[in-house]
Amino acid sequence: MVSALNVNSTSSAQKGKLSDAFVSVRKLWNIVLCGYPRSGKTTLARRLVADHPYFARIGVDELRAMLFNESPPCRDEFLVYSLIAEIRDILLEKGYSVVIDSTAPDNVTRQFLLTTKVKNVSRLLVALNVDREVLTQRNIQTFGNADAVFAWDKRWERPKGGIPIFKFKSNTMEEFEAYYARLKELLASEVHPFKPEFRPPLLTLKEIRETLKKFLKKST
Repeated sequence: MVSALNVNSTSSAQKGKLSDAFVSVRKLWNIVLCGYPRSGKTTLARRLVADHPYFARIGVDELRAMLFNESPPCRDEFLVYSLIAEIRDILLEKGYSVVIDSTAPDNVTRQFLLTTKVKNVSRLLVALNVDREVLTQRNIQTFGNADAVFAWDKRWERPKGGIPIFKFKSNTMEEFEAYYARLKELLASEVHPFKPEFRPPLLTLKEIRETLKKFLKKST
C-alpha cells in the first residue's frame, strides 16, 4: 500500500545517493493523482517513488481491497479516505513527500486529499490526460470492455479553480516521458506557484472533512 524507504538500514554510500536525490526535490510535496482507469496514474506514482527515494506512494484501491476486498464505492469509503489522510500526514511528518494514487474523480475528494495538517507542504493535483479513443482501447485490453470509462463519465468533474493542477498527458510512452521530465523539473524547482504560502486551503480541515463525509453519504 505504501512505498517508502528504510533509511536507517542503508550504507554510507547509499545515504550519499539518497541525500543527492533528496536535494533534487525541493521541500515536501503532497501530490494527488486523478484520472480515468488506465490513464497511467499507477505508472506515474511508482516512477516517482523509484526515482526519488524520499517519495512514498499511497494506493487508495489497494487499501480498499485490503480492508474490504471490494471495488469502489465500498462499505465504508469515509474510513478508507480517513486512513489515507492519516498515512499521508505521518509520512509527511517523517520527511517523505507523498503521491496519492487515486482516481479522485470529484473536487470534494481532491480537496480532501490535498489538504494536510502538516505545515510547509506544497500540494499539487496531477491530472492524467488521455484521449478518449486511447483510454477506451486500454480498458478493453485490460478488462475486456470499456464499462469503467462509462462509469467514470458519470462521476468525473473538471478540477475547479483554486486547486493547484498539473496536466499530464499520457497517450504514448514518449508523451509520458516528456511530461514526466516537466514534472520532475517542477518538483526540483525552488520557485514555483504551488508553494503553500501561495495556495492556502479555502476551507479548514474540519470543514473539508465534514464536506467529504456528507458527499460520500450521498454517493452511496
